[in-house]
Amino acid sequence: MLDSLDAGAVRRWCAAALAALRRHQREINDLNVYPVPDSDTGTNLVFTLDSAQRALLAEPELAELGKVLHCMARGALLGARGNSGVILSQLLRGIADALSASPDARGRALAGALRAAVTTGYAAVSTPVEGTVLTVARAAADAAEESGSDDLAAVASAAALGAEVALAHTTEQLPALARAGVVDAGGRGLVLFLNALVEVVTGVAPARAPLARVAADPTLLLTAREEGSEEYAYEVQYLLDAPDTGALRDILGDLGDSVVIVGTGDGSWNVHAHVNDVGAAIEAGVEAGRPYRIRVTRFEDESPTARSVVAFVEGEGLRELLAAEGVLTSTDGVTRPVIALGTPPAGWKGDRVIPLRSPVQALAALAVHDPGRALDDDVIAMAEAAGACRYAEVTFATRDAMTIAGPAHAGDVVVLVDGEVNLVGHDLATACVTVLDRVLAAGGELVTLLFGADAPAGLDAELLAHLARKWPFVEARAYPGGQSQPLLIGVE
Repeated sequence: MLDSLDAGAVRRWCAAALAALRRHQREINDLNVYPVPDSDTGTNLVFTLDSAQRALLAEPELAELGKVLHCMARGALLGARGNSGVILSQLLRGIADALSASPDARGRALAGALRAAVTTGYAAVSTPVEGTVLTVARAAADAAEESGSDDLAAVASAAALGAEVALAHTTEQLPALARAGVVDAGGRGLVLFLNALVEVVTGVAPARAPLARVAADPTLLLTAREEGSEEYAYEVQYLLDAPDTGALRDILGDLGDSVVIVGTGDGSWNVHAHVNDVGAAIEAGVEAGRPYRIRVTRFEDESPTARSVVAFVEGEGLRELLAAEGVLTSTDGVTRPVIALGTPPAGWKGDRVIPLRSPVQALAALAVHDPGRALDDDVIAMAEAAGACRYAEVTFATRDAMTIAGPAHAGDVVVLVDGEVNLVGHDLATACVTVLDRVLAAGGELVTLLFGADAPAGLDAELLAHLARKWPFVEARAYPGGQSQPLLIGVE
């Protein structure tokens, strides 16, 4: 039981919350009624908190509460995805600002930090809507303050319980949620985030309320989107280096709605808006400064079952990751990884088949999948993305053999890059670090790490910390893949 929140506890909180969001990623996606079923709130929250975790791993020497919280908040903002991710990053910034001068925090300080988080979160949204993650955050702060305690465990538990109660009522507050029979997806993510804090403080995971049902009729889920009207067809999001964004906010407000622009305080901003004129939204960013990591998502206007995607891959973790994106998964009847696309029921057999040389290429292909495109155009785009994803595999030799990289004996670590043996070694972690440096020496902006079922504990943190130190401008993502090989690597 912790008496106060310190830097070490914050690091454990971030890790525990990220693990919880990954476990519930698919459930949160299923809750998201905006704009279609199997959407991306869970995925966005995972990406956002994963970025916060990587920022903390890159700064292991930080030992002050305020500095660790600010590092976590900044990492979350720079990696924030969607409205839910941006708002979570602002809640974290509010907590960090409130506790910036404190060596640690007891109950009343935590309650004050949660109130500051709510103020910062509401200020980030141009038109706040009740029944969303902000409502849940406000209820958590109310409950924390009403506890009237300076006991950290009591305040954290009160906040988490207040958030759960408020989450249950979001169904009554938003007509779209009521029609679908679900609670707010972002609010559900925040409840998990606060429950993780309770677990870190008390050492005991709080009993979690059962997830609200999802409507049996998927057409009920096509009624609204996270914030703003159905008038706008695209979500545009990018990071921006600029001295000021006042004019940009006005321009984006004229172009569309759901405008959220938040900053780190040092000239870096995360910009989000719903628009029809994508070019004008990006051009406005160019006028304001230097936009980068530009993401454009088209809100789907057709049934999500109009085209099915099936991935035949090994690894329970990878299959869960793909399923969270609405992809059917299987291992039946194939000896190598492939993706099949088509209209039901032919989609299961595969009107079109995209062969993969590595399971990690499935993630690259799915990143560009667009059901709104013609089937053949979609297949071409996905195949090109998969082919452009360089890959590496770290495994163990099962017998003695001579390879292009030298002799390998049973039990040795063997590394293959793009299908060819590139390295033979004796230490798994050393081999993993070496191959990461080799593949990134040829260039790359995004590294995906899939850890096998038997990968040793701590390998993920070690590799992410190495990437953050040596390759700070490369975005890294790590997932439990569950495959037989200790590590699969994808570079895009």
